[in-house]
Amino acid sequence: MKRALGFLASSLVAGLLIVLPVYLSILLLLKAMSSMAGLVQPIAALLPERFPGEAAVSLVLLLIVSLLIGAAVRTVAGQALRDWIERSFFQRIPGYELLRSLTQQLAGKSEETAWQPALVEIEEALVLGFIIEEHEDGRYTVFVPSVPTPLAGAAYVLSPDRVHPLDVPFTQAIKSVSRWGLGSKELVAAMTESDQR
Repeated sequence: MKRALGFLASSLVAGLLIVLPVYLSILLLLKAMSSMAGLVQPIAALLPERFPGEAAVSLVLLLIVSLLIGAAVRTVAGQALRDWIERSFFQRIPGYELLRSLTQQLAGKSEETAWQPALVEIEEALVLGFIIEEHEDGRYTVFVPSVPTPLAGAAYVLSPDRVHPLDVPFTQAIKSVSRWGLGSKELVAAMTESDQR
């Protein structure tokens, strides 16, 4: 019974992590489009009655604004403004840094060395984890995710002899976690290759 409840709880969390961002994005898009309805009404009136002019023009305007903001953020001044907003507001939201780092790693855009896949020795087992940081004395802070939910887990500070960094893509390690450990054979092989060097 306890195992079934654990499975249901972890499945619910995994599902919510997928459904909620999509749902919230759609709600924000619809809210932004309805906010622009009054602004685009004169243009929408020029379109045929059968055509959903107000919604279509609002969507196009929203896409244009998003394009302009995206282009502005790529400039030096825009990047500085974005960094300031992130430091002043977003980094105060609990879990933002974790989600940002994880998203960048999944997209392959992160220049950070955090979240390096590793097999770590805990008790008498090898456990898949991610190196979060390396300490000055050589120890590592390692995050060990719960299967199959990579955003939940525990953090450990371990000596270097118990941490085996893997030369595998971050996405491969996350996929193994979300698939109940399927693909761990390749991770163990990667650890053996690293240890033989």
